[in-house]
Amino acid sequence: MPHASDFSDNPAVAGVAASGIAFRVVEHGPVRGPAEAAAARGMAVSDVVKTIVVRLGEGDYRFVLLPLDRVISWPKLRALLGVARMSMPDAATAKDATGFERGTITPFGSSTAWPVIADERIRGREISLGGGRHGVALAVSADAAIAALDATVADISEPEPPSSKG
Repeated sequence: MPHASDFSDNPAVAGVAASGIAFRVVEHGPVRGPAEAAAARGMAVSDVVKTIVVRLGEGDYRFVLLPLDRVISWPKLRALLGVARMSMPDAATAKDATGFERGTITPFGSSTAWPVIADERIRGREISLGGGRHGVALAVSADAAIAALDATVADISEPEPPSSKG
């Protein structure tokens, strides 16, 4: 089992350690898709949480935490934030806003502490979040993470639509 000290150069691990909540670092190889990500982390797909960066305006972002088997409900999120429009930045802009590459993003240790919105479905379980590097995840209590991040919790998602891939 890796220790936090093994990742002293990883701002995500430093950020979650600084928050004071209990966590585990989970290392795994490359994954393709939700099922592989969950299996690599020893969790159900619904317990693997993706961090999505949304842009409300110039220099104004939010972290959105969703189970891997859900997608953002844009009407619900716009209503919660009281905005008419928002967008998802491209990979380079997301990295500039967070310090993390897409696929590794987490609110813990981000270069800017953007407000966090968590889908209500993550409460009450152990979840894993991006760990700041590819192949690294952070396993935490969702409730402890929500408290540490002062996250707004709301119903902001809908089921992942069926894949059209054959």
